[in-house]
Amino acid sequence: MKYSFDQITNRKNTFSLKWDVKEHELPMWVADMDFKTSPAIIKALKKKVNEGIFGYSIIPDEWYNAYIFWWKKRHHFTIKKEWLIFSTGVVASISSMVRKLTTPNENVVLLTPVYNIFFNSIINNGCRVLESNLIYKDGEYSIDFEDLENKLKDPQTSLMILCNPHNPIGKIWSKEELNKISELCDQYHVSVISDEIHCDIVDPDSEYIPYASVSKKALENSITCLSPSKAFNIAGLHSSAVVIPNEILRHKVWRALNTDEIAEPNAFAMNATIAAYKKSEKWLNELNQYIYNNKQYAKAFLEKELPMLRLVPSKATYLLWIDCFHICEDTSPLLEYIRKETGLYLCEGKEYGLCGKSFIRMNIACPLTTLKDGLSRLKKGIDLYVKNHQ
Repeated sequence: MKYSFDQITNRKNTFSLKWDVKEHELPMWVADMDFKTSPAIIKALKKKVNEGIFGYSIIPDEWYNAYIFWWKKRHHFTIKKEWLIFSTGVVASISSMVRKLTTPNENVVLLTPVYNIFFNSIINNGCRVLESNLIYKDGEYSIDFEDLENKLKDPQTSLMILCNPHNPIGKIWSKEELNKISELCDQYHVSVISDEIHCDIVDPDSEYIPYASVSKKALENSITCLSPSKAFNIAGLHSSAVVIPNEILRHKVWRALNTDEIAEPNAFAMNATIAAYKKSEKWLNELNQYIYNNKQYAKAFLEKELPMLRLVPSKATYLLWIDCFHICEDTSPLLEYIRKETGLYLCEGKEYGLCGKSFIRMNIACPLTTLKDGLSRLKKGIDLYVKNHQ
């Protein structure tokens, strides 16, 4: 490999959310990689720093062209310039759009288990979460389309938030699945926000499908949230985009983002985004290979050392979704025990919906030595828990 992902970077005492933990603790929870971003991005940011002035920024044509270039080349989807709106973040955009596209007490549908902050964006804006639980069978997930239709046809349902690829299960939805969602949402007049922030972290032999690309109905009835933040580890730079082909929907969202003052870039957002999409593809390819290798290592370790756990197979994200049902029905006390005894800090499954309460989420976007340490702590913690609680 040209790029080194084995390098350990000490992130303690750097104002890092992830690493704001006790000295002996190992955080593998929030979706934040322990790899330095691509050299091209670092170079672009250093150039900006050397200018020495960090005033208000415009959104240049280069920013629009970077998104258009990347999605055409990488994902075979043509985005028009007028479809793109800058925003400071996917979560901020989703919250703003929920507020604009619904009225209080309406339903917003989620396929659960799903990214926990979606719940906040819905509830905090006075709406109701309507969960359509994914079917979990033989260690894999699928959509319960009968249940989904029942939720969408409720007269109080006005919006669906889709996670594509899906966090936390790491599933890449097929064209057929996405098209079926679009048909149902069109039939029942439900708008779709598709969060595609994890789309560039996929296994080397895999490719995600943009929701808006599957049909004309999907194109006209959707809002897609994009960002280089996950794939290039630049979440702290607050740079994202909203893609809205439908002119009427786009105007509503444009008003929402500007009303909430989240449509203006910071001094570094443009430079980082352009360098990511125009100059960092080879780096990303090697990153995906490294993450894939980490997945394979973790899979082999769990099968050998912790056979009572079941790792849900995934093709996307750097997050492991691990079924602990044979140890406990609710992983909250288990993870509290593991953190106390070993220092390993993971996410409990019920944060992503009650149907995930017997699961844990583990971030493996880290050097292999760190992953080995985390898995060793996981084994130690579970072995102690089983010994002392069963």
